[in-house]
Amino acid sequence: MREPAFWYRPRSLPSYALWPLGALYGAITERRMLRKGVDGGIPVICVGNYHVGGAGKTPTVLALTKLLRELGETPVVLSRGYGGRLKGPLMVDRTRHDAADVGDEPLMMARDVPVAVARDRLDGVALAKSQGATVILMDDGFQNPRLLKDASLIVIDSERGLGNGHVFPAGPLRAPLSVQLARTDALVLIGDGRAANEVASELAKRDKPELRARLKPDADSVSQLLGKRVFAFAGIGDPERFFRALRASGIDVAHTRAFADHHMFSNEEIAALATDAQRAQLTLVTTEKDLARLRGRAGVPDGIVPFAVRLEFDDPARLRQLISDHLYAARERRFGRR
Repeated sequence: MREPAFWYRPRSLPSYALWPLGALYGAITERRMLRKGVDGGIPVICVGNYHVGGAGKTPTVLALTKLLRELGETPVVLSRGYGGRLKGPLMVDRTRHDAADVGDEPLMMARDVPVAVARDRLDGVALAKSQGATVILMDDGFQNPRLLKDASLIVIDSERGLGNGHVFPAGPLRAPLSVQLARTDALVLIGDGRAANEVASELAKRDKPELRARLKPDADSVSQLLGKRVFAFAGIGDPERFFRALRASGIDVAHTRAFADHHMFSNEEIAALATDAQRAQLTLVTTEKDLARLRGRAGVPDGIVPFAVRLEFDDPARLRQLISDHLYAARERRFGRR
């Protein structure tokens, strides 16, 4: 789905026309979120969004994976496998699975961390525990009450914020903001924008921390593209953010093409991208997530450069303490010992 432009504009006629549907959807989601989850018997850290679309969850999960390993933990990522046909539970195997099987994000993350895909999150927890997991990193699922979460970190792009503040389909929110704020343990604001400052202030009143972070381009990706004119394409939640990141890295972006989030490229689209780039003598560049969906596909041209990024926190010591405290509390609740 491509996000409607009115979601990120001042409240408008389309958003008000859809408000009754949003109110109904929000009421159903709020009631669902109030259910008590099942304890999977292992610490669960959820990385989620208040809204549909991308904000930086995957880089956040990978940054937390690194931190947890430094703390001596064995993390396993738990994903629903959005966009994949397999229901699981299964461990993602990059030698056997493709994005059509398990989704683009699980396939991409499996390069760096074990990933369990399961429509039923409890089945996924059982599988992860059988793989030696000491902690679950839940990729998305903040609004899903099936599994008890020990900590929920909410990721927001500080440039975009939460749009018009309406609930889907009138706006981008997945549930009324009040019920989501009440279940948030920390806010991860990516970038230097101010669009989410009001949310951060509201959480500060509840003694919930705000963590600032930035997406940093991978040096090797940048070096491959400097001095070249590129054709950038992306099918992610916010393609414009990707295009801005390229330009901010000094890369000459001559042409761009945006697709809907999780877009499954057709053979015709792939051929058109390759033809247009060749005709203009441009280098094709895309995100790692998009390249995961192209991986193993026939007809994909050689030479598409993935533009890799990583998330860096402004105060890594504060993040480390936050995660350590939540792990301590999770085990204290379950086992009554430290």
